[in-house]
Amino acid sequence: MAAPQGQLRVSRYFAALGAIIVALYALVFFTGPGSMTDKLQPKLGLDLQGGMTVTLRANTADGKQPKKDQLEQAREILENRVNGTGVAEFEVVTEDERNIVINVPGKNNDDVKRIGEPAELRFREMLKETPDIGAAPRAVTPTPTATPSGTAKPTATPTAKPSATPSTKASGSGGFAPTPTPTPTPTPSASGTPSPADDSTTSVKTADVLKKIDPQILQLVQQVQSPEQLLDPKLEPLMEVFKKLSRREVAALPVELQYNVPQITCAMLDGRPAGSIAKPDQQVVACEGNNKLMLDKASVLGTDVKSASASLDPQAGGWQVNLKFKSKGQDKWTEMTRKSVGKRVAAVLDNTVVSSPTIQEIMPGDARITGNFGGKEARDLASKLNFGALPLSFEQENVQTISPTLGIESLKAGLLAGGIGLALVVLYSLIYYRALGFITIASLLCSSAIIYAAVILLGREIGFTLTLAGIAGFIVAVGITADSFVVLFERLKDEVKDGRSVRSAVPRAWVRARRTILSADSVSLLAAVVLYVLAIGAVKGFAFTLGLSTVVDVLIVFLFTYPLVALLSRFRTFTSPRFSGLGNMRPDNVPTVPARTARVAPKES
Repeated sequence: MAAPQGQLRVSRYFAALGAIIVALYALVFFTGPGSMTDKLQPKLGLDLQGGMTVTLRANTADGKQPKKDQLEQAREILENRVNGTGVAEFEVVTEDERNIVINVPGKNNDDVKRIGEPAELRFREMLKETPDIGAAPRAVTPTPTATPSGTAKPTATPTAKPSATPSTKASGSGGFAPTPTPTPTPTPSASGTPSPADDSTTSVKTADVLKKIDPQILQLVQQVQSPEQLLDPKLEPLMEVFKKLSRREVAALPVELQYNVPQITCAMLDGRPAGSIAKPDQQVVACEGNNKLMLDKASVLGTDVKSASASLDPQAGGWQVNLKFKSKGQDKWTEMTRKSVGKRVAAVLDNTVVSSPTIQEIMPGDARITGNFGGKEARDLASKLNFGALPLSFEQENVQTISPTLGIESLKAGLLAGGIGLALVVLYSLIYYRALGFITIASLLCSSAIIYAAVILLGREIGFTLTLAGIAGFIVAVGITADSFVVLFERLKDEVKDGRSVRSAVPRAWVRARRTILSADSVSLLAAVVLYVLAIGAVKGFAFTLGLSTVVDVLIVFLFTYPLVALLSRFRTFTSPRFSGLGNMRPDNVPTVPARTARVAPKES
């Protein structure tokens, strides 16, 4: 039945609110992965579900403490990289004067372990190549492999091709045509072993390492034409010293020794600390598969790259990383391809040869790196190249898995405190407002239903994770929501005191109350936004949930609380003094005192 003219059509408000709740839970149930239980599980933060803490220690060439601005710049880059992986509610902070600590929630955060890699891309012309004859052969796969983690994996036919996508700078049509890498047959010799673990953070000087090596061997290594000449059994006792070098000492050796000494294996070269071959003005040695590569000085650097993006290769079907160069970088790239036509050029990421194709023609345009990329590896590589190289080299000092036990105990204590506070609010509402208190309870239940669904969906779409600080924001917001109801109810009581009926008082009270409610909620929302923008870490979670609850409060007051009060005001049971207490506020319900009758004294006769 349609409402009379001038009467609020509450059904429209309830229908709008119902549609919102149904839509939210339809998305919860029909879009989420896993079982029904998993779909109803919000994404929890580090303090509630546990996670991982990665401690990175900064190293400098002279062994001194890094500069504060360098450490802060590195922290910002690492923060951007973690953010690029989609991890939410993470924390990247500096600790002491050398460490950066990354805290991330969840169980599967192996990608975060690689965040601290330098990711310094270098394009170097290959000068010569030799098999890794000092170690057992490593398996060779039929397709190239890119390993952003810093551990080189075997490749057979690495390729890099120019971008086929038209751009402002056209890519070379011939592209990077691959040159098959021969599979070497290892010569029997003493097996090299990976260098022992070296946890020392002190820098190693080349002169100190060379003192450990026999001068005859040093002279001989510089004179040989091929590493095979050093496999003489008579030299083996003198060459044993190379097997005992630590990873830092291997990195400190001159490039001729790294390349020529068979006992310096690819396993040892791959184990060098991150950033060992990052200097662009020096020749370096790196491994690709079972081969050692002597590489020239870097002609094109990662800083010359304007942008990097991961996409599917439309021809090969695999993943690729597309590179767009800056104006000067484009000139360097074109000049490098001009000088290197017919030669192999290695794209080196930190200590890893990502790809080493042959340049077939001059390329005046963009390029792409292709290989045996997975989607995660390609996106990870593109993310690192976009956010830039770290100003310092880092090594993982500690990787620790955090148990959620403490967080769960804190959560139980927090929920208990929140439950007690909520119970007191409900009890006060029932005692003071009687029937209006039930409206408060119903409004809080509707608000909770919307917030719960929103938290689940935000966790799926933007990676929002619920933390202890976020739960604290929700608990604080209960007071803000209850305050809106109090404002409306008090305005309603004022109108009734002025002599109006409850039914006629509702629209008048709403007009006056909604201004106050909107003003108060605007201030709360503004405070939450400012706090979110300026704060870091867990405080952001508090600000986000506070702001979310404030928005939902406005929605509930407008679409549920006010229409429900308007609807109930039409029933005499609700407006009766006994049930709601509002009728007792009316002046005409105040008992009147009978007028005193003046007693007239009888006249004296």
